[in-house]
Amino acid sequence: MKATIWHNPGCGTSRNTLAMLQEAGVEVTIVPYLKAPPSAEKLAQLYRDAGITPQQGLRLRGTDAEARGLLAADDATVLAAMVAMPKLIERPLVETDKGVRLCRPKEKVLEIL
Repeated sequence: MKATIWHNPGCGTSRNTLAMLQEAGVEVTIVPYLKAPPSAEKLAQLYRDAGITPQQGLRLRGTDAEARGLLAADDATVLAAMVAMPKLIERPLVETDKGVRLCRPKEKVLEIL
C-alpha cells in the first residue's frame, strides 16, 4: 500500500501518524507542507475526499485563523489563506487508495489502511 502524508516534523501527532504508517509497512511519500504547500485545488480535493470542509481543516491552535474570520469565510477564501500561510493547515492529512483522513487523533489513519 502507498500513502501520502502532509507532514510537519515539529508536530507530535504528525510524527506519530508517520510512524504508524511506517510500522504498517506502507510506502510513504512525505510532503513537508510548510515548505511545499498543496494547491488550493489539491486541498479542496483532500477535504472533499475526507468528508470535511476547509473550515474543519483549519488549524486554530497557534494561528490567527479565528481572528481573521476564517471560520465563517467561504471555502475559496479559506483555501487561499491556507496556500498563502500553510501553518493554517491542520495536520497531518493522509491520503491512500482507500481515502483521506485528517489524522487527529492519529488512530484515524487506521480507517484508510
